[in-house]
Amino acid sequence: MSITVPPDTKIRLKDFDPRHDSGMKKAAAEEEIQAHVAAIGPLAYRLYAENKRAVLVVLQGMDTAGKDGVIRKVMEGLNALTTRVSSFKQPSQEELDHDFLWRIHREVPRRGDICIFNRSHYEDVVVVRIHHLVPESVWRKRYDVINSFERLLTDGGTTVLKFFLHIGKEEQRQRLQARIDDPTKRWKFSRGDLAERLRWDDYQAAYEDALTRCNTEHAPWHVVPADRKWHRDLIVARALRAALEKLDPQFPPADPGLDGVVVE
Repeated sequence: MSITVPPDTKIRLKDFDPRHDSGMKKAAAEEEIQAHVAAIGPLAYRLYAENKRAVLVVLQGMDTAGKDGVIRKVMEGLNALTTRVSSFKQPSQEELDHDFLWRIHREVPRRGDICIFNRSHYEDVVVVRIHHLVPESVWRKRYDVINSFERLLTDGGTTVLKFFLHIGKEEQRQRLQARIDDPTKRWKFSRGDLAERLRWDDYQAAYEDALTRCNTEHAPWHVVPADRKWHRDLIVARALRAALEKLDPQFPPADPGLDGVVVE
């Protein structure tokens, strides 16, 4: 299960077990994932046809937590016409010349679409804090700005689903080592990953603040145990399907008088 914490509650990541598996077995989880993926596709198609609302999926987590893996597994049944993935890495000079949400707002989903953020606006209260890219007086104000931004999206008809993929430090070590040991995956590895790993405690503290300060009723966080990839994917698939079923998008009415029409 994922964990949603009531707003105004301090979130401490040490209270969440990254190896939690809901008591499930991998085979059963994989079967359920496929069922959710099969259901998500038609629901997304109806959302696109309805063209009134949208869904934004935000994926955050430490390196190797599985953001790419979730996208590959859970989103495989979605039509490219209705779905887009946006990744946010080091900002360009043009992006730095604008406010920190400028590049984010350009990527939010249009009505009818589902958009997945592989990293997001939360980089601007985590990475910038740890690397001292802006003064504390600047990044601390961003929590309220982010909450207002997400309220703007939800008021406009966008459902915001935020997932923090919670991986353990030992599991991260193993995954980084696996990248080094596999020649086909070495391209994913950078020596900078080791430097970032040394800041593990700083990242945990920064994420705890972001999760706590930006955990709202309109855009709550889901803390997803991510050590077991199949359990991680299952939780995200369940949540996305549930959100789409709650929206219950409908096909728009067809032009009247089409019964009996034959195309010659």
